[in-house]
Amino acid sequence: MERLSKRERHQQLNKLIEENPFLTDRELTRLLKVSIQTIRLDRLELSIPELRERIKMMAERTYDSVRSLPVDEIIGEIVDLQLDKSGISLFEIREEHVFSRSGIARGHYVFAQANSLAVAIINDEVALTALADIRFIRPVRLGEKCIAKAYVRSSGSQKGKAKVEVITYVGEEKVFHGNFVIYRSHIAIAGDMEAEGGDTL
Repeated sequence: MERLSKRERHQQLNKLIEENPFLTDRELTRLLKVSIQTIRLDRLELSIPELRERIKMMAERTYDSVRSLPVDEIIGEIVDLQLDKSGISLFEIREEHVFSRSGIARGHYVFAQANSLAVAIINDEVALTALADIRFIRPVRLGEKCIAKAYVRSSGSQKGKAKVEVITYVGEEKVFHGNFVIYRSHIAIAGDMEAEGGDTL
């Protein structure tokens, strides 16, 4: 691959960060094929904050408040939320989330991030997981950052059930995919849960 000029590299860097603000410096070095020092200098010149600061800025933006769950019960940090539309959360895999022998994340943490985001996105006082069709695409390891993106595919305002798709990435790589059916509102729950044996979060 031909080496980019500094100007071209800066344009590429800006574009990459705009498309995915969660890219780490190490991922940027791989994508732009330069050293980590070059990436850091480029970010300074372009006034692009480091990842932690970018996440903090996203989290501080005005977005809808979670209605269906207390915020401290959500697995991961919500950085964007539009109720009944879409949401993004970030979850860093730490020592307590992995198997000690392999350093691979326990699957229930990856699932819980996606599941709690699927519930949090619902614009209702009560939202419970009824059904989940999930696929783990590759193991997630210690130190990796899971970015879960949720999309409401049908709001379920009439029948009391919403369909939510959640895709989790590490960098640009897809690691988890789930389709969730979420019960919403106390009116819908009473009869339906008995009939279908819904599960809570």
